[in-house]
Amino acid sequence: MRKFLFVLTILFSGLVAQAQVEVKPTVPVTGTETPAAPPTKAVMTFTDGNYDTDCDYGTVDYNGEPLRVVKFKNTGTEPLVIRNARGSCGCTVPNWPKEPILPGEEGQIEIRYATNRVGKIDKRVTVTTNEEKEHIIRVIGNVLEAPKKETEEAVPTSAPNIIKGGN
Repeated sequence: MRKFLFVLTILFSGLVAQAQVEVKPTVPVTGTETPAAPPTKAVMTFTDGNYDTDCDYGTVDYNGEPLRVVKFKNTGTEPLVIRNARGSCGCTVPNWPKEPILPGEEGQIEIRYATNRVGKIDKRVTVTTNEEKEHIIRVIGNVLEAPKKETEEAVPTSAPNIIKGGN
């Protein structure tokens, strides 16, 4: 019985030892392989630099120029692809480049705001790219009221009329 337990113990120990054998790759190592390059990325950097950036209309006349341009640069190592740009409402409409922006190149996003809307401007344009995060462009400014139209000419008070008499 002892011999049986002894043989069983040796067999079991051999199985456990085989399970702990380290598997080595079959590809020979020559020392000339280059280490894997870190993943590359596209990076949208706004040249104006605030928020992500501000698109400041300043004070604009009623029905004034609706177009503003926001510039950016791809400071990454991959082409930058703008997938979408959307305004926070229908009064703010962006137009963006549809082709990829190569590393080191610049691009621009055109933003049109409906300047027939009187008052303070405080809107957002959300830009979605092939980066991990979205970019927010803050659209700010103020639209002045429309100029008053003179609908009637003032009637002179000294003009003759039927009641007062006169020529």
